[in-house]
Amino acid sequence: MAGTPGWRAAEASYTDEVIGDDTLGELFAASAERNADSEAQLYKGGAYDRSLTGDAIPAAPPGEYASLTYREMHDLVKYLAAGFRALGVEADTRVGLFSSTRMEWALSDFALLSAGAVVTTVYTESSPKQVRYLLDDPDAEAVVVENEELLQRVLDVEDDLSLSFIVVMDEYDADREDVYSLNDVYRRGRETFDEERYRSWLAHRDPNDLASLIYTSGTTGQPKGVRLTHENFRSNVNQTRKRLAPRPDKHPDLPAITSDTTSISFLPLAHVFERLSGHFFMFGSGATVGYVEHPDTLADDIQKIQPNTGASVPRVYERIFANMREQASDSAAKKRIFEWAMDVARDYASAENPGPLLELKHGLADRLVYSTVAERLGGEIEFMVSGGGSLSKRLCETFLGMGLTIVEGYGLTETAPVISVNPPEDVRPGTLGVPVDEMNVRLDTHVVDDSEFEDVSGTLGELLVDGPNVTDGYWDEPGATERAFTEIDGTEWFRTGDIVERRADDFLVYHDRLKELLVLSTGKNVAPQPIEDRFSTNDRVEQIMVVGDDQKFVAALIVPNFEELERWADAEGIDLPADDDARCQDDRVRAWMQDAVDETNAELEQLERIKRFELVPSDWTAENDLLTPSMKKKRRNIREAFEQKLGEIYGDDYDGGN
Repeated sequence: MAGTPGWRAAEASYTDEVIGDDTLGELFAASAERNADSEAQLYKGGAYDRSLTGDAIPAAPPGEYASLTYREMHDLVKYLAAGFRALGVEADTRVGLFSSTRMEWALSDFALLSAGAVVTTVYTESSPKQVRYLLDDPDAEAVVVENEELLQRVLDVEDDLSLSFIVVMDEYDADREDVYSLNDVYRRGRETFDEERYRSWLAHRDPNDLASLIYTSGTTGQPKGVRLTHENFRSNVNQTRKRLAPRPDKHPDLPAITSDTTSISFLPLAHVFERLSGHFFMFGSGATVGYVEHPDTLADDIQKIQPNTGASVPRVYERIFANMREQASDSAAKKRIFEWAMDVARDYASAENPGPLLELKHGLADRLVYSTVAERLGGEIEFMVSGGGSLSKRLCETFLGMGLTIVEGYGLTETAPVISVNPPEDVRPGTLGVPVDEMNVRLDTHVVDDSEFEDVSGTLGELLVDGPNVTDGYWDEPGATERAFTEIDGTEWFRTGDIVERRADDFLVYHDRLKELLVLSTGKNVAPQPIEDRFSTNDRVEQIMVVGDDQKFVAALIVPNFEELERWADAEGIDLPADDDARCQDDRVRAWMQDAVDETNAELEQLERIKRFELVPSDWTAENDLLTPSMKKKRRNIREAFEQKLGEIYGDDYDGGN
């Protein structure tokens, strides 16, 4: 490692009441006792038909948020833990959690972990077939579902499962002795609760005990259950805390996570990123967590929650930027002002010393544009975290220059998940930050040729990691576990499968997935992710996937931004077909998109340029199985869904990706 800056030494030696070596149940209990009178959760009225309302929690006004203190949340967790125990949960009982992100998810998770259970997560987008696999593979004995819809999805496959009981968070209509509401669990627990017994459940869990099974997204095959212990998660809380705590060496104006922080939660808690960053870490730190009702209500909910921070994936930041641009497109004058302000933001973010003229421009742009954007995000944002994919450097610089700091990080399910994150005192757009404390990294340089990658100043290779947050393997998958690790100098290193550059300053730069490199028929390698990232701020492109494996040239599948297309057509007096599929075939639309592609091609090397493209009319989503729940592209599924389009691009040379 290059010379260690002062903050690295301060981080390594830092400790406080949050950092520890206990279990997740003990982490929450200790935080709840420290922060008993502080707000813990914000929940929205009218969002759900909550079974807990009345007996356990007061009803929030429709459309508004109410809060629970840590003392109140702790009581709920304790009574629910006792209720789950009364239903038969014991140490190491595996219980599924099948719900969207909401306060009851957090309550159930901590209650089950406190009762000694192992929590296995199921995404709400899962089909009955996937539900069967995600509950059957770990031998789940019970499942907590959100509502009647998800209950029915479980009941459709229950004959293939070994469930002792099912719990439903919302009110439901099912007359079965083995189906309970979450309020039923709460009542049982309140009637049978004993403080000494509850403390014994916590004491009998060991940091090395299994805490959760989180299944990989299955982008390259059948999902694998990642074994994550209490220590894996707990050590990652410690590592993240050291990076983002209000350390004495930090300037008081730097953003940090404290017990006064309010965080917004809307990513799937079934995903390890939100589970650690917006759940274990936030509650361990004594922060307040506010839950978004639905992704479609984010703009309204963020105004009411007024968060200081939150975590999201690059796709959401791209949409925020697209919405900003759309709102500035009412007139040609407003659009010109917006584009000028974005150029100023990028110049400001990349300037070591802005100088008086740029400072003047930035102040004007702030009054005209940036301050309005900040207000739309609740007016209290200090910083946001980006993970779960590669964030465009240009987009990160744009937000940073606007005064909206996005701290990009990197991790995997197998690392619980944080491997690295940009320090708030030294945010460098285009990088993944510096590895967190106790995270050992090295690069296997034999698997890539760095001459085939642009702008590489450091060492490039497949990233290998070792640390207390790294899994010991996959559930009931000894072969996959063995393949995932390699022994070097007596240490078992986990192979991330990611091509990463380690610079002399120890910052990591993501380049691509090893398995997603396009190997052209000429033998040359092309990384698709950096090309796709260049389109993230292009107003004509909604989504793009670069292709070209085993082909002579690089091409792309593109979902147009149809709203921008309509604005262009209106301005040009062009009468377009009403049907989106027909629009994608229209020569005028193709020429409009070709201009966008040509603009980006001018920034690329000859080998990387998109020679041909096809337009597709429908968005790629988790619901249509073209994105993972964390909004990563399922490249194989997209290729299969648009095989005909790829055939039109490559003609007789295309063999269906086989």
